[in-house]
Amino acid sequence: MTTSLLDRPAPTLPLPVGSLTTWPNLVTLLRTVAAVVIGGYAIATHDLRLSAAAYAVYWIGDILDGWLARRLDQETRLGAVLDIISDRACTTLLCAGLLAHLPGAWVLAVAFLLSFAVLDTMLSLAFLCWPILGPNDFHLVDHTVWRLNWSPLAKAANTAGVVVAIALGWYAVGLLVVLGVGAVKAWSAHRVLRMLS
Repeated sequence: MTTSLLDRPAPTLPLPVGSLTTWPNLVTLLRTVAAVVIGGYAIATHDLRLSAAAYAVYWIGDILDGWLARRLDQETRLGAVLDIISDRACTTLLCAGLLAHLPGAWVLAVAFLLSFAVLDTMLSLAFLCWPILGPNDFHLVDHTVWRLNWSPLAKAANTAGVVVAIALGWYAVGLLVVLGVGAVKAWSAHRVLRMLS
């Protein structure tokens, strides 16, 4: 059974912010710059293969920076915020690139961006209201919200389901996935706001 922060004394605040020059943060910066440059060039040249390469750089880098942070014991609040912001920068640009090639997916893309770039950003940054290092530690605050939003399965469902649906041309299925994920995030945000009030 997971112990809640509500059941034990909070650590002394403020928590250490961390350094920008840790290996995980450097990987985050590198993968963001690389994905945005490749993605921007892909949009300018209408090259779908480069768009796919930019997505690969983003996803592999996102997995690597998280793995390094845990492996090297370098998880920091600064790193968590940097990761959240970088994910939105990459996803927004790469989604725009995808729309340049698949304009029929615009409703799905807009719904996804509103869910991920707005609702999920606010929900992900809510960790700053508690003495934890990042969203991955939100199980210490509320296990249900963590399981629905930051467990490995929830993270995969957040974007992978939409990307697969778009790749297969199943825009209606993708839209249902986005609306379902958005509903979960709206419910989670409501629950978090109730905890804060």
